[in-house]
Parts: sequence; structure tokens; C-alpha cells
Amino acid sequence: MIRSLFEWVDVMPMSTVWRESLNGYPLLLTAHVTSMGLVAGIIIFWDMRLAGMALTRVPVSKIQATMFPWMTLGLLINAATGAAMVFSQPMRYYPNFYFWMKNFFLLLALVNMLYFHARIGKTVADWEHNPVTPFPARMAGYASLALWAGIIVTGRMIAYSGLVPDWWIALELG
Repeated sequence: MIRSLFEWVDVMPMSTVWRESLNGYPLLLTAHVTSMGLVAGIIIFWDMRLAGMALTRVPVSKIQATMFPWMTLGLLINAATGAAMVFSQPMRYYPNFYFWMKNFFLLLALVNMLYFHARIGKTVADWEHNPVTPFPARMAGYASLALWAGIIVTGRMIAYSGLVPDWWIALELG
């Protein structure tokens, strides 16, 4: 079912236009990597504050107020360019182990973020001026740092689709 969707997108005229464009994919990739740098940089600052590793004298709300609008812009650009890259070459991405791992890490990072904002984030006013954040906030920060490292590494490894575990090849995703 998923493969059929990827194959359907692969033969769409607009997908072909992007794929055969001389500059389309390189421009998408450049915008994707640049926006990833913005997003990852801000998330790393945020997570290091939560983990108590940096910016311990800066109130959490100040980081949110000054950096989150930029991170949101970066996320929008990053998601749009990432989707466009997959749209332009879906059958390049479909069998790629690292593509799926990156998306798995993104899903886990999203769950971690939602958990933080639903549970821990509600208590920020109580501890935002403390250099040491509560244990759940520190754990959310550590988890996010690890997940974003995974996202960046697996995202970079997408270019090396031949370096995959044997069990992945044995699945024959087709």
C-alpha cells in the first residue's frame, strides 16, 4: 500500500519536473540543510537549557519567546523542502533504510515534544529561573538531544543507501 503511493507520486508530472530539473533538487536540498541548521541549533540550545548543560541563568520563557518563532519558521521551511524532496524522487526514498529511520526518530522527537508541552511545560513558571530544571524536564532535554542527533545522522546517511543492514535488504520492500 505504501509502495503504491510512492509509485503513484513517482509518475506524477510535477514529480518528474522536479526530478528532471537541473537546479530544482539541489536548491531543495540546500534550503533543507540550511533550515535544518536553524532548527537543530535552536533545539540544541533549548535542550541544553532543559538538561542543565547551558544557559542556566536564562529563563526558559525568554528562550521560548526569542527563539521559538525562528524555530517555527525553520521547521516550516524544513518540512516543506523535505516533503518536496521526497515528492521529487519518491522511489529513491522508499527503499532507503536511513529515510525510514530518520522519520522514526522524527516521530519519537514529536512524541517527546508533545509530552513535554502537555505535562512538563505546564509547570515552567515554577522552575524557569532555577539553574537546575526538574528531573522530567532534564530527561526530556536529554531524550531530545539524542533523538535530534539521530535525525541529523540518519538524514545525512540517506545519501548512502547502499550502507544498510542485511536484514533490511532481506525485507525486499517490494
